[in-house]
Amino acid sequence: MRRLGIRELRNNARQAVRRAMAGERIVITVSGVPAAQLGPLNAGTDEATLDDLVAAGLLRGRAASSPRVPQPLRAPGVTTTTEILREHRDR
Repeated sequence: MRRLGIRELRNNARQAVRRAMAGERIVITVSGVPAAQLGPLNAGTDEATLDDLVAAGLLRGRAASSPRVPQPLRAPGVTTTTEILREHRDR
């Protein structure tokens, strides 16, 4: 998704609109911060897509790294390895 500063948009509005009509989504920035999105009109749908929400800064895009590993569940009354090691080191 291309980013375009507000000044550059003002100078090249016609070209930006043509790109949007061709299907490209352009994020408009103000002082480097995403402020708006220029893109093609959706045919008959008003629902925001994930790309729309990411472009608007309302969602973060998926990270390229692997997904987070969840923390293990703790069973009641069971001592964890970390706790055993802490007790051993504190002696």
